[in-house]
Amino acid sequence: MKILRRPVRAFAVLLAISPVAFSIAAHSAESPAATGASAQVTVAARRLSESEYRHTIEDVFGPDIEINARFEPEKREQGLLAVGNAMLSLTSGGFEQYFILAADITDQAFDNTDLEALVGCSPKDASGADPRCARQFITHYGELIFRRPLTEAEVEARLETANQGAEQTGDFHHGLNLALTSLLVAPEFLFRVETAEPDPNNSGAFRLDGYTKAARLSFLFWNSAPDHELLRAARDGELHTEAGLKQQLDRLVAAPRFKDGARAFFEDMFQLDGFENMVKDPAIYPKFNQTIANSAKEQMLKTAVGLLVEKNRDYRELFTSNETYINRPLASVYNVPYGSAEEWMPYTFKDDSERAGILTQVGFLSQHAHPGTSSPTLRGIKLHEIFRCEPTPDPPADVDFSAVQASEKGTARERLLDHMENPGCNACHRRSDPPGLALEHFDGIGQVRKFENGELIDVSADFNGVQLDGAKGLADYLKADPRVPACLVRNVYAYGTGLKTGFRDEAYLAEQAEAFAEKGYRIPALMQQIANTPEFFKVHIPEGVALNTDTTGNAISDNATINNAQNAQAQR
Repeated sequence: MKILRRPVRAFAVLLAISPVAFSIAAHSAESPAATGASAQVTVAARRLSESEYRHTIEDVFGPDIEINARFEPEKREQGLLAVGNAMLSLTSGGFEQYFILAADITDQAFDNTDLEALVGCSPKDASGADPRCARQFITHYGELIFRRPLTEAEVEARLETANQGAEQTGDFHHGLNLALTSLLVAPEFLFRVETAEPDPNNSGAFRLDGYTKAARLSFLFWNSAPDHELLRAARDGELHTEAGLKQQLDRLVAAPRFKDGARAFFEDMFQLDGFENMVKDPAIYPKFNQTIANSAKEQMLKTAVGLLVEKNRDYRELFTSNETYINRPLASVYNVPYGSAEEWMPYTFKDDSERAGILTQVGFLSQHAHPGTSSPTLRGIKLHEIFRCEPTPDPPADVDFSAVQASEKGTARERLLDHMENPGCNACHRRSDPPGLALEHFDGIGQVRKFENGELIDVSADFNGVQLDGAKGLADYLKADPRVPACLVRNVYAYGTGLKTGFRDEAYLAEQAEAFAEKGYRIPALMQQIANTPEFFKVHIPEGVALNTDTTGNAISDNATINNAQNAQAQR
């Protein structure tokens, strides 16, 4: 049976009676867990990333749903989109795109699926409303989409949508289609709404509710919404217990989907969204094209996940290991043979090769370079920012870049030395350029070279008083640098919580970095370690959210909204 496309009038009915407000600030502080308690308060709201959205839809409706849409831009804060997304709202244009996408997803689900299997029950009469079957459908999908049980008000609103849609069109399943669309455009789906409740074990204090904890865990470990087992653990209160939390952490990290979570984390940390806007001069780099760009991004992810998750190796080996994966297009850039009929193959660079770790891969080298030249400065800045958590300030507005941009003259080292004569530049360049200079045997797309403009390239560098000799010297330095694993610890915590880190977190992060080292610098163990600390679930009550107490002494919220939480996150 094929569902007829909804008429314009049906759209109007959907918007008129759905609890979805065009402004997400209309969100109320009613208990998301549908417990009837009045003590919960919204403490944060993080807009779903594109990958989180896609993974959630696949988990709910299956892998056959096609998502053809352009998502609103995300914001990078403190090096991570996961932190910046906690400061984003939704534009009217963005809401419209989400609405069109939701309608398309529901149409695909109803058009291409066995309806009885999709709905889970059979209506008494498919030509009209059936509140019993509709309620079952709405509560089932609502819990998966909202990542928690629906409140009774949320169920009733969608039930009204389903009933009116069925009556108007004479089609029970069309009514369900409208109700499902309203769930997919709700702020409770598009945003990871985090709520806190009074802590029964600590008078006057708050804790994240079980469903918020479940979502934090699932998005960190699987990059998707909680599954039925994690939702059950939240409902039964097991995530508030040491044993229950440990049981779920062991299950999450042991599942094959943990690779999806690690991949999403590295994609964010490595700032691989930059590939979307990368341009290279085809006259200078004829080998480079979009296929190479896509392959270079994928290689970085395959290397990180393969080495650090599948093989569970020391994180510091990411900078020194010559093990990776290549495909045929990349083999042409690396100038190595490709001896496999498969799309990708494991590859180990020879020991006498200059390739050593992820910084010598085409992905890092090409992304942090200019369209027609390499850039020691860009590479050094990004190395400091991504792997040492040390951002570099923007240059003064009146800087003269003409000397360093004269790529037809001499080597990059010589041009940078000239540029550093500018008093406003030398302080930052003395910090950023040395690691980039050690990578100068690689051109703007990562090909090995020895000469630039006919002159032999010098790859020696003085990095914080340590003499480096090329890429392998840099790799050895980073492997021994304690700031590198400490930065990873900071990023995992910030990525999982969506919070900017600051002075208040230093003692905790130092403690976690020490534990990370004691456990051999293993990524799976680190994620479990951080998610098993009270700080990972610590409640930060947004500024402007008033808390009062009722007659029993329990705290109640004064109409906290998603916007309150977003504004507070931005201030942090």
